[in-house]
Amino acid sequence: MTASPALAAPLAAPLAVVVLAAGKGTRMKSDLHKVLHPIAGRPMIEHLLASVAELAPERQVVVVGSGREQLEKQLAGRAAIAVQEPQLGTGHAVQQAEQALAGFSGDVLILYGDVPFVGTATMRAMLDRLHAADAPEVVVLGFEPAEALQYGRVLAHGDGRIAKMVEHKDATEAERACRLCNSGLMAVKAARLFDLLAKVGNANAQGEYYLVDVVNIANAEGGHCAVVTTADEDEVAGINSRGELAEAEGRWQAARRQRAMADGATLIAPDTVWFAWDTRLGRDVTVEPNVVFGPGVSVADGVTIHAFSHLQGARLESGAEVGPYARLRPGAVLKAGAKVGNFVEVKNAVMGEGAKASHLTYLGDADIGAGANIGAGTITCNYDGYFKYRTVIGERAFIGSNSSLIAPVRIGADAIVAAGSAVSRDVDDGELRLVRAEQLVKPGWADRFHDAMKKKKAAAKKG
Repeated sequence: MTASPALAAPLAAPLAVVVLAAGKGTRMKSDLHKVLHPIAGRPMIEHLLASVAELAPERQVVVVGSGREQLEKQLAGRAAIAVQEPQLGTGHAVQQAEQALAGFSGDVLILYGDVPFVGTATMRAMLDRLHAADAPEVVVLGFEPAEALQYGRVLAHGDGRIAKMVEHKDATEAERACRLCNSGLMAVKAARLFDLLAKVGNANAQGEYYLVDVVNIANAEGGHCAVVTTADEDEVAGINSRGELAEAEGRWQAARRQRAMADGATLIAPDTVWFAWDTRLGRDVTVEPNVVFGPGVSVADGVTIHAFSHLQGARLESGAEVGPYARLRPGAVLKAGAKVGNFVEVKNAVMGEGAKASHLTYLGDADIGAGANIGAGTITCNYDGYFKYRTVIGERAFIGSNSSLIAPVRIGADAIVAAGSAVSRDVDDGELRLVRAEQLVKPGWADRFHDAMKKKKAAAKKG
């Protein structure tokens, strides 16, 4: 995706980002840290950090409470970790980032790990407002929800200057009548942030150190603060429960489906198709009902994916065809015109151009040559209980139904493996390999067997 000119322009000052993720997440009822719960196959905090990355911050700090080890593992050094223990409010949480930001003199953007879909453009608008000619000390992101509920209020003048900020529990009825609500997100110059936080008290209904109080303190000291408003309520929606997680997933999927169709894909039943965060679809792709894309799928132009197929970590080149009821696992590659059909599973295998596996087949750790035909019930036996091995099938080879290819093994170009064979040795180019026991014929044996068993059954009933 190409950045817009506004986003591509350099920021007015170096940027640091503080992500608050210290909440206990009790409503999730989960051992997994709240901000690591996935949306579209990606932890919600990673959605947020991907938007942040477009602004190229110099420093990133994530403030955590419990679950520190999980976040350290997920972020793998991409952000400093600060610990808030005990949790005494949002203002106290931001204070925990002070050491990680020592010596930093740029702008600080304060975000929330459970508010994952704030767009880069919105973040940029906050930072630009911070450097406007009137030089506000703090910029707050506000929004006007359909229902104001328990949100804190931003009492602002017509020019966007903030007169007062107040949490819902501390607001008067007149203040609650204000429709402009506080998202919790802020932009502040680092040189001023921790000085203001040091003056925040906890004489309020919650007994906590509110981050919003930095606005009221700055105003009281003769400065002024400003609000930037987003028109998209979903952009600042927090996720605190499994229900809200499902709602966020639904909103994300709905938007992604619309984008897929706008970009030239046909979704036969859009509401039944589920995308991952990084799914890539070409033009003239047809996706039938009940298809699920896991992470890492790339689909070229002209591909057809039939109903009830599941794809993850796969690459499909132009004209490939999948399903119905197919499963492509990580490492699956279908070259141009290749086909996998009903109840075929492909894992870490490459199907060459025009190769086909139409029914009831498992192809794992394999290279299938162009034009090869894999018969129904074929299995590449790739695992011996300790190690994985590879199967190589040459161009135009024909593998008969119900064959087992015991890896490591190579089937040559134009070779034929007869149906029902268990092949454990290489097959040369153009060779026929038939591995079956000799058929034994006993005329009349079945008739005698049936007669004997019927008599035995009749005798058992009399007894």
